Amino acid sequence: VQLQASGGGLVQPGGSLRLSCAASGSIAGINTMAWYRQAPGKQRELVATVTGGGFTDHADSVKGRFTISRDNAKNTVFLQMNSLKPEDTAVYYCNAYLRTGLGWGTYWGQGTQVTVSS
Repeated sequence: VQLQASGGGLVQPGGSLRLSCAASGSIAGINTMAWYRQAPGKQRELVATVTGGGFTDHADSVKGRFTISRDNAKNTVFLQMNSLKPEDTAVYYCNAYLRTGLGWGTYWGQGTQVTVSS
């Protein structure tokens, strides 16, 4: 199983980016998918989650600016990020709780860098 994240980059304050993360491999089902981020010198923090049924939750720091969504047919999770701030600068990681032939487990993507700077 592999989670491939993409969409990061350099953006000016107030700008937007859309992150994608596609899960591939011998996947029997996916439950919750999520985005985390880790800024330099800080612990990894949860940004947003989306369940298999489409229920979402977002960290207070990104509510109203970020939106998580998923495409179940493509095993893909997205993070639309608007009104970006310098404090959003971090490496963003996708995460999925999914089932393979070996059972349920948590898998991580490789991370994609988001830099918000003028």
